[in-house]
Amino acid sequence: MYEIKIISEFNAAHRLRGYRGECEKLHGHNWRVEAVGKTDKLTKNGLALDFRAFKRALADVLKNLDHAFLNDVKPFNRANPSSENIAKYIFDGLKKKPAIRDKLTLKKVSVWETSTSCATYRE
Repeated sequence: MYEIKIISEFNAAHRLRGYRGECEKLHGHNWRVEAVGKTDKLTKNGLALDFRAFKRALADVLKNLDHAFLNDVKPFNRANPSSENIAKYIFDGLKKKPAIRDKLTLKKVSVWETSTSCATYRE
């Protein structure tokens, strides 16, 4: 089995609804996203998936989040824009991309809101 991982970032603001504390107030993060895929087959070139294709697919999912107020972005206009929910949103978006769906099994997506705090979603 082979695993590949890419890392990207986006900048966005949010506020957590129903949270008692500082995170209830409007604030922002430089979010870090790690996506991991796996496969048991390599291409003729010996690749699981071209990293550029993986990065393009992730960039396409992140474009709606970058420099946004996440509470205004669907589905976070209803669901709390927590790191956990953001990780699932990115996972679900990546899983639908043909470059990923046809070449890899998406294993997990981790979303870091600080250098010491992250949430991971996997099926």
